[in-house]
Amino acid sequence: MANQTNVKEFIILGFSSIPEYQKFLYVFFLIIYITTLTVNISLIIIIRYGKQLHKPMYFLLGNLSILELCYISVTVPKIIIDIPRKRKSISFSGCMTQLFFFTFLGATETILLAVMSIDRFLAVCYPLRYTSIMSHKVCLMLAALSWIFGFLTTSFPIIKISQLHFCSANVINHFFCESAPLLKLSCSDPYFMELNVIISSCVLLSSTLVILTSYIYIVSTILKIKSSHGRKKAFSTCASHFTVVILFFGPGILIYVSPLAHQSLNKVMALFYAVFTPLVNPFIYSLRNKEVKEAIVLILKRTTF
Repeated sequence: MANQTNVKEFIILGFSSIPEYQKFLYVFFLIIYITTLTVNISLIIIIRYGKQLHKPMYFLLGNLSILELCYISVTVPKIIIDIPRKRKSISFSGCMTQLFFFTFLGATETILLAVMSIDRFLAVCYPLRYTSIMSHKVCLMLAALSWIFGFLTTSFPIIKISQLHFCSANVINHFFCESAPLLKLSCSDPYFMELNVIISSCVLLSSTLVILTSYIYIVSTILKIKSSHGRKKAFSTCASHFTVVILFFGPGILIYVSPLAHQSLNKVMALFYAVFTPLVNPFIYSLRNKEVKEAIVLILKRTTF
């Protein structure tokens, strides 16, 4: 259905309030983007060719890296292109497309992180049955369901947002097209804002509940292990995932569950989970994971000799 709006394009304020830092920001975001692509692609290659990493956890981690590549590519290239421009604009259809993919990939990542917590729960709490439960077929199914549910939970709200009446206000006080700043421009029924917040909150909170439940069982199981070496080994299998969860879910919950937060705080938090999280996640998994580091060494030896 065509949108009933007088707005044909949106003006994105971005970093226009600090014009003296435009050159620095251009180089900064370019380096961030190239580094993010490099480290995530490298991690995917390491998982693909490291035979000791052909395990459920690393299969899901590879999916996470693919998600991160797509996630940062939805926003950062546009930010880089817009920084040198005096007039930073995006068409209505372009804005809705960016909003859809950003929300879809974000929702998929929250669900995938919940799936990864279930994987860690099974590895720690049911180690003898873990291999039989988390077969390759089950991993494929769980990864596919993450993408499917991410798409389904995103489609309806974005379709509704695209049908809103935006009157004549078209200046987005943000770095890219995100639901919260867009809904503030709409002069339609505020019911749609409430609906979007409810759906976003449900995805975040349900995934958070799954993760918390998994880690409650994981911690209780670890505490029952008598040897300190065993406890340390069990904890190390979950530490990277738990760190990533905190980095991703913290800012997301702050914005989507508390939509009335100050705009400047929303922009900082959005920058954190949209730009920095895709960059640091592969470092967290590689630097804190002995198996990944060993796989890197073996691959380097093969390529060298």
